[in-house]
Formats: sequence, structure tokens, C-alpha cells
Amino acid sequence: MTALTVRVSLVLGATAALACSHAVSAAAQRSPADIIKQSAASDWRPLDGQNTVVMELNGGQVIFELAPRFAPRHAANIRKLARNGYYDGLAVIRVQDNFVTQWGDPVDEEKEPAKVKPLGDAEAKLPAEFSIAYRGLPIARLKDADGFAPVTGFSEGMPVAADPKKNRAWIPHCYGVIGAGRGNTVDSSNGSSLYVIIGQAPRALDLNITVVGRVLKGMELLSGLPRGGSNMGFYDKPEQHVPLQRVRLLADIPAAERPALEVLRTDTPTWQALVESRRHASGDWYVHSAEHTNVCNIGIPTRPLVPAAS
Repeated sequence: MTALTVRVSLVLGATAALACSHAVSAAAQRSPADIIKQSAASDWRPLDGQNTVVMELNGGQVIFELAPRFAPRHAANIRKLARNGYYDGLAVIRVQDNFVTQWGDPVDEEKEPAKVKPLGDAEAKLPAEFSIAYRGLPIARLKDADGFAPVTGFSEGMPVAADPKKNRAWIPHCYGVIGAGRGNTVDSSNGSSLYVIIGQAPRALDLNITVVGRVLKGMELLSGLPRGGSNMGFYDKPEQHVPLQRVRLLADIPAAERPALEVLRTDTPTWQALVESRRHASGDWYVHSAEHTNVCNIGIPTRPLVPAAS
């Protein structure tokens, strides 16, 4: 190769890199709000009626989405419990600041076993579903490093962490993620007691508890409750419990009463543009951009369902 050829190659390479950089920079200058506003109808998906739970408390609705790909046995059990009316009349029993809000049967099973609410045809014990196989999992990967997993990203509307060498993937404990409470044995969870993360992501819980889904709407009803006592945030007195009025699957709610939401898909160029905009802080207010994000710092937008044009 001649010196001239080398120089030309270097110039062309630098020009291409500069063009790519400008393209990324231009995309990053779009605000998240602009990206969502400019999204196409095909960038959004409706709620899955069989895997969406609507929980009523304090006069409002918490809507959460189950993750049957990651926890199929637990998702199936939660569906049974909801259809049995098991959750109706239970309560929020624990709110630990910067950690979790937990709900379940307020009856102390050791002291009053006869008063424990029966599960109906739901299973009392399930195998742990801490992770699934990574190979073959559709995932929109993030480019930034994560201290808890070699790979992170999003799949089917759920945050995902993964270790390709060990062929396992899991839902990390991000804000709004819901897990199934368990005892010391790994097969002691069944979905009858659930918790949601209301603080900074406690990622040390990853791969130790079955994660069953994430909240789509109504986090303020769970994160804004009075904090519990010194015993890991459990309420000290029964009158502190916050009752669950009713918990139903979306599919079981009459069509006219169903919450109408749609969720931004995480397998589209619009999602990638949104992620990129989160990495590059832009606008007159910012004086510094971290050029970095992580799987727990990117929320998945929802919006009122846009009716199809007639």
C-alpha cells in the first residue's frame, strides 16, 4: 500500500466516523418527549388481558404486567389467585423506605393458622424461577456496562440482565419491578405475597427471588404510602394495613370498564432512539452529559390507548 493510499484510507475512515458521530449526535438531540410524540402507531402495543393485573386500593388503580416468559409457573398461579378472588380484602402489610412495598395476607400464619385465607385451586409451592436461558431470548441490548451483569437490555417490555457464558437471563430489581415474596427455601414462593421496588434498585436481590412482572401505572399509590416500623418496614398495628379492595385480570373486567393503555414496544427503532436520547442529556439546562445509562434508569412509556381510525 502506498503512502497516498494510506492517507486516503485514513481520511475516508475519519470522514465516515465523523458522519456516524454526527448522525448519533443528531438523533440524541431529540428529546424523549419528541421521540414519543413522533412515534408511529406500530411502535405501541395494547395490554395483554391475560397477563395484566388491575389492583384497586386507596381509590385508585395499580396496573401491572406479568412476565410469563420469565416466570411462567408464578404467572399462571397469580392468574388463578386473581380469578379466585384471593387478593380481594388482603392488604399492604409492609412499606420499607427506599426498598419495597409488600402486600399479602395480614394474618400471622404461625399465630392464627385457621384464619389464613385459602388459595383455592392455586398451588401452595412453586419451583424457583430466578432465571431463564439467555440463548434465543429476543433482547434490545444496551451498550453501557453494568456492574451486575455482562449484558443488559429490554425484552418484551421487561428490563433484562444476562450472563451469556452461563446462558441465563433474568429481570433485574429495578424501580417498579414486582417479585414474589419467599421464605428461606427457594421453592416457598407462590405469588400470594408480592412486593414492588419503590427505591434505588436493590440489584443484590437479582437471582435470589422470582420476579413476576412490573408496574405499568399507579406506582404513586404504592410508593407514597406511610412507611412501616423498624422491623424491615412491616406495619406494627393492623389499623396501618392498607386494604386491597379488588384485584382482577384485565381480561375479566367488562370491556367498558377496562383501563385503556398501550405500551411502547422495546423492539423498534423508536425504542432505540429513546434509549439513545437518555444516554445523551441535551437541552439548555444541561451543562454535562454522562453519556451513559443503565437498565434501571430507562422507563418504558405507556399512554392512553389511541383508538384505531374508522
